[in-house]
Amino acid sequence: MIVVLLNVYLALLFILVKLRIVPFNLFWKVSPVLVLLLLLVGLFIPMNWGAPQGPVLVVRNSVAIVPDVAGDVVDVPVQANQPLKAGDVLFRIDPVPFQSQVDALAAQLKFQETRLAEMSQLQSRGTGRAFDVEQREAEVEQLKAQLVGAKWNLEKTTVLAPADGYVTNVALRKGARVTNLPLAPVMAFIDTADTIVGVEIDQIDARYLAPGQPVELTFKMSPGTVQTGKVESILQAIAAGQVQTSGLAVTPKAIQAAPFVVRVRLDDAAFARSLPAGSVGSAAIFTDRVTAAHVIRKVLLRQIAITNYVNPF
Repeated sequence: MIVVLLNVYLALLFILVKLRIVPFNLFWKVSPVLVLLLLLVGLFIPMNWGAPQGPVLVVRNSVAIVPDVAGDVVDVPVQANQPLKAGDVLFRIDPVPFQSQVDALAAQLKFQETRLAEMSQLQSRGTGRAFDVEQREAEVEQLKAQLVGAKWNLEKTTVLAPADGYVTNVALRKGARVTNLPLAPVMAFIDTADTIVGVEIDQIDARYLAPGQPVELTFKMSPGTVQTGKVESILQAIAAGQVQTSGLAVTPKAIQAAPFVVRVRLDDAAFARSLPAGSVGSAAIFTDRVTAAHVIRKVLLRQIAITNYVNPF
């Protein structure tokens, strides 16, 4: 844009000199340099503070699916990248051993409840001990608790989708053995209930950012279009400033001015949901400073949107 404006000035100056409206003296000869400096210092450098621009990335929460019980897989009804609703079946584990445990505990509970009723009847007649009744009551309560746990295990043989989304890279097949170890997930579930759009803004340009400011975005997968949105939040931490518990002393490392991340909410929720995770583009945030430069930033962003037709990078 600065090149375009400078070329416009040079063309205008050439016309004025040819028409002899202005003399072609030393001042007018060096005036393009003065105009360039004026544009840089007075407009384009402050534009980065008032309307900062940065790369944008779409990410989604990924849930590692680990079954709560171990067993042999008997059914995998889902297909990769097919939309799912919360509660849809991902896969089923053989329920036979878990059902047998439920049946055994139910039978024991029924027997102990019968014995408890008999002991209570004997005690009411004065021929039984209170200790025996209390012991049977404790056994009944213990079996009830075990039965609840066994039913929970049986229920968990059917693994359900935790939210709206889809599974990707489905390699699980019928007959596979799965475990309930946290380091052995069997599926990657992509949660589409919320679309996270993050914009990287250089630290020197982030001073005037605030939630609620308008944003314009253009994405590589949707060339020629510009989306609108609002700043949702400015993330208050990046990895460079994170301290983790360790038994080591402070380890000096190279300090770099890594960009901050701004979370943006698109106005078109349907378009946001259609964006695949990993979609990239450019975004501009319009603050209440240097408002004269906002028009130029809008033009620059639309130039990027048009070049997205041919620019793959």
